[in-house]
Amino acid sequence: MCGIVGYVGSRHAMPVLLEGLGRLEYRGYDSAGIALQRKGKFDLFKKAGRLDVLRGTLPKRNAATCGIGHTRWATHGEPSDLNAHPHVESSGAITIVHNGIVENAGALRDFLRERGHTFASETDTEVLAALIAEEFLLDTDLTASIRRAVSRVAGTYGIVVMHKDVPGLMVAARNGSPVVVGIGENEMFVASDIAAIAPFTRQIIYLEDGEIATLSAKHHEIQDFQATITNRPTSTIDVDTTLASKGDHEHFTLKEIIEQPDAIRRTLSGRLDERFKTAHFGGLNLDAKDLMAFKRIKILGCGSAYISGSIGASMIERLARIPTDAESAAEFRYRNPIIDPQTLYLAVSQSGETYDTLTAVQEIQRKGGTVLGIVNVVGSSIARQCGAGMYLHAGPEIAVVSTKTFACTLCAFALLALYIGRMRDVSPAEGAEVIRALNELPQQIQNLVERSDEFKQIAEKYAQYQRAYFIGRCEGFGLAREGALKLKEVSYIHAEAYPASELKHGPLALIDEQTPTFAIVPDDDLLAKNLSTLAEIKTRKGPVVAMGQSEVLATQVDDYIQVPGSHPLTDPILLLIPLQFIAYYTALARGCDVDQPRNLAKSVTVE
Repeated sequence: MCGIVGYVGSRHAMPVLLEGLGRLEYRGYDSAGIALQRKGKFDLFKKAGRLDVLRGTLPKRNAATCGIGHTRWATHGEPSDLNAHPHVESSGAITIVHNGIVENAGALRDFLRERGHTFASETDTEVLAALIAEEFLLDTDLTASIRRAVSRVAGTYGIVVMHKDVPGLMVAARNGSPVVVGIGENEMFVASDIAAIAPFTRQIIYLEDGEIATLSAKHHEIQDFQATITNRPTSTIDVDTTLASKGDHEHFTLKEIIEQPDAIRRTLSGRLDERFKTAHFGGLNLDAKDLMAFKRIKILGCGSAYISGSIGASMIERLARIPTDAESAAEFRYRNPIIDPQTLYLAVSQSGETYDTLTAVQEIQRKGGTVLGIVNVVGSSIARQCGAGMYLHAGPEIAVVSTKTFACTLCAFALLALYIGRMRDVSPAEGAEVIRALNELPQQIQNLVERSDEFKQIAEKYAQYQRAYFIGRCEGFGLAREGALKLKEVSYIHAEAYPASELKHGPLALIDEQTPTFAIVPDDDLLAKNLSTLAEIKTRKGPVVAMGQSEVLATQVDDYIQVPGSHPLTDPILLLIPLQFIAYYTALARGCDVDQPRNLAKSVTVE
């Protein structure tokens, strides 16, 4: 994986491909390349490193009007020029870009070597190119050749293929990795993400698993793997491409932290019912009777989505009083889970393309369970697979690490807790308090954003430490997990999160002068217990940074960040903001690439 873009039409392909790849940089990648189809051959350019490195190798002009491009996040084979995509098979006939993993690549490689193919790279993708070339020898229909080739492949793929002897034609196929086709006027586009083609067209078709798209400048045809043609209408996307620009900000990460007040306003927009003191959803496809029939809720996600689910589970239990828990989607799908018809499943994914979460959804549905999606990207695979749920409307998130989508996901869980709670035993007066807190949230976050210099000073003070703890209780422990994850993602500091109550059961052994602890300490009925934990750390000379609402903390710790109190459902969102700034400014102080941390990808579409 990671980013695919293709173009066929009348304009020069190279600038289109570069524009599209630039809009996919947020996904994280370690190499980039393009292949241009021209005069019965391919002009191939690919380099390890950033897209700017590739740009430095390109000619000023290239007349090709058909081409494919890719930004790669390494799976098979280390980041290198040879392993970068696109790949051309050994005869030079086929070129391909590929997201996903071919699980039987080893066996296929051995078979193809016996047939005379040679391989220049370590990738599974080059095996696909050779397999398609082998099938093309039997039938010079490129689409049919791809259909036969992929029938022999085990694994996941989103691919786009060109043949040197079939000018002006691209063929794309999908199984488990997203592919979207863009329809222009006498031109066609293909990509792994609508962000790549949004500047050029608003008319798109999402490929489903098991489909192939054949694209020329004036024609597109979609068929399934049995060669049955699919007549699917186009969808019109509504994308504000200006949101994908850094504007005057130094980094997308900073821009997206600062955007959170507006992002949360969008998440809340139209969803607060002042009359009945509840929330309103238009896409759940479940009425009150349906929801009341569920006896428990399980939330599934990966990475920050999983962490947000753990906080959301606590929110829902706290307000709605229905048993709720969160689990890693990657673990869930592998343990042959028991699907309970009285459990409502929630699949959380900011990108809507996380493969482990998507397959967990499919497993739930296969066993007759009810699953709703909570995603940010409209029309994404998980949104389409679920068919019901809620969109975050946070806007495009370009930085690899999740900031505004995480906050908006917590906001979505607060809305859901209110909605279910009001069906059960939450009073109108308590519902009104939640609505008041949600309405105040954007301005409270704006006030915290304006204190960024304060957070920067604390981050710079601790930036040279090599390890850190994050602690909290209940929702605070979820925030500690997110704070530790953000710090390790962008600054490469070894950070661990623990429930505050667990420190004395082992982790306290590692507390010393060189191990700062970041503590999330809301002003609740656990304040006294949290103060006792902080005292245990201070006794062992561990530096402490506390985020909380009680002025008592100021005299108990080395550095204190006071956050306004509002309501137990919205306090976690407010306490989150300093953690995001601390991770960002720590990474800057250490000279790290904040927007595109090493080894990470925005949308993990492989297992």
